[in-house]
Amino acid sequence: MTYRTHTRHSQRRNTNDNRRYQLKDLPRLWLSIVKITVIWGRHVNTKVDYLIGVDGGGSGTRVAIALANGNELARGAAGTSALRHGADAAWRAVMTAITNAFSTIGLALPEIAQMAIGLGLSGVHNKQWAAQFAEKDPGFALLRLETDACTTLMGAHKGRAGTIVALGTGSVGEALLEDGSHREVGGWGFPCGDEAGGAWIGLRAMNAAQRVLDGRCPPGGFTNAVITHCGGHRDAVFNWLACAGQADYAQLTWIVLHWSATDITAKQIMQEAGREVADIAWALDNSETLPIALCGGLAGYMHTYLPDNLRARIVAPQGDSVSGALVLIQQAISKNNSEQPCTARTT
Repeated sequence: MTYRTHTRHSQRRNTNDNRRYQLKDLPRLWLSIVKITVIWGRHVNTKVDYLIGVDGGGSGTRVAIALANGNELARGAAGTSALRHGADAAWRAVMTAITNAFSTIGLALPEIAQMAIGLGLSGVHNKQWAAQFAEKDPGFALLRLETDACTTLMGAHKGRAGTIVALGTGSVGEALLEDGSHREVGGWGFPCGDEAGGAWIGLRAMNAAQRVLDGRCPPGGFTNAVITHCGGHRDAVFNWLACAGQADYAQLTWIVLHWSATDITAKQIMQEAGREVADIAWALDNSETLPIALCGGLAGYMHTYLPDNLRARIVAPQGDSVSGALVLIQQAISKNNSEQPCTARTT
């Protein structure tokens, strides 16, 4: 995570082409050897007029603005703010979305220093990307940067202890434990991780189709549908494989779901996905006492395939990642004003 208060831009110098903060400009420096990045900040008596919550990823940026008491006023959107596209591009999208949100209630963009911002962005796992983004902070009174999975967790349980498994094109599990620490499971990415995500399911659908094309398994409606989707014959499938990426494999998930009620192969793929979700949930909370919410585009389809003991613990998310980002910045302000350093993340 990145936690930062800002009263003026820190003075920086360039040494051997590496940008470094001068310690004299950072009276209080916290270094946390964690999976995300360093935590740094300076205590100020943070008084802001507006809170900003941001959920940013490859498909777009969503923003909520709220009063200092947390009452949400409006929402806005803009293009992608995934950090793999660069810090400058991410900040442009974030600021555009904030401006759009204020415009929906007839207000111009306030002074940056009047706002505190919490962000859940795709790509924060890359420490360098996260640090580059935080360095370009345009002057928010307080900035808290986390993964989009973390803000999804914060939104799902309103900042209270609980767990989530996010299921979309990929997958990741996050937990906020009773002692305030965080735990993350999965999220390793395509093609070697992201179990039970859309691309993972699609890979297994393609393997089933390959077995049919080889004559290793008899054909059926499900595998025929996969083969048809990918061109209809062996050579066309080879061409599809040569060009297919994560999103292409994820599209095969909808074929799996369509056939899962009537085709044994498709059903077995979904049952395997359900067991993977259970494994993620257990690794997050092996006491099996915390509430767990399924989030993401595949969440609603997965319930049927979960083990019974896990299905009984599932709760509906109380909010989305944008509302979770607002919770994140509210907690940061509370900690900052009470002179408490932010809790280190554990994974």
